[in-house]
Amino acid sequence: MKTFILIHGSWHSAWNWHKVIPILKALGHRAIAIDLPGMGRDKMPIQEVTLEKSVEAVCKVIDALDEQVILVGHSKNGIVISQVAEYRAHRIEKLIYLAAYLIPNGKTQAEYSAMDTAGVLKPYVSRFPETGSHTLRPEIYKEGLYHDCEEYITDLAQLLLSHESVATGITPLSLSEINYGSVRRFYIECTEDKAVTPFIQQKMYSETPCEKVYQMATSHSPFFSQPQALCELFMEIAFL
Repeated sequence: MKTFILIHGSWHSAWNWHKVIPILKALGHRAIAIDLPGMGRDKMPIQEVTLEKSVEAVCKVIDALDEQVILVGHSKNGIVISQVAEYRAHRIEKLIYLAAYLIPNGKTQAEYSAMDTAGVLKPYVSRFPETGSHTLRPEIYKEGLYHDCEEYITDLAQLLLSHESVATGITPLSLSEINYGSVRRFYIECTEDKAVTPFIQQKMYSETPCEKVYQMATSHSPFFSQPQALCELFMEIAFL
């Protein structure tokens, strides 16, 4: 049995994984999806959310388990799993970056996002300086995030997507080769992604090489559009 901890991306929460968790469980594995601070059912005020608090939340889940874990990060929160790996390297069997920000030491997610000029989301991001947060306007949900997903996913997103902390994306990562660098890492590229485009995905895993890179011909949300195929990749990685 493997234990997967599943970390959602920007504006989302644990519901991202509602199709994936039953598949992993049916295969005999444990799957844990959490709401990061300020997201989903977590009630921390968004203006109080920092990268460190998000990392601490994941470390707390890991510390409550007896076994090593496979840590999966989607989209922006590749930064979270990287920083968690720095602090809990001995507890993490593998890292899986799913169309995720794979950022080197001393850099920020925002720096790499700014390079991704072909992404369709940026013109639709509404900023709220008073709370240090931003949201994504619903008119871009389908095209930008879910173009190959069932229509009900877009409907759910209009009810469930929330504000995202600005601070997390502008905080430099603090990673070392002795800790973070000791954890095996894998990348799943989404080749039809309009949110984190293939250009920036390829740039990141070229600069920070992974043990193996996989491709899925999906949007930014394969956990909704192709959950079975995604879990098959998780299984392959899990037993490498």
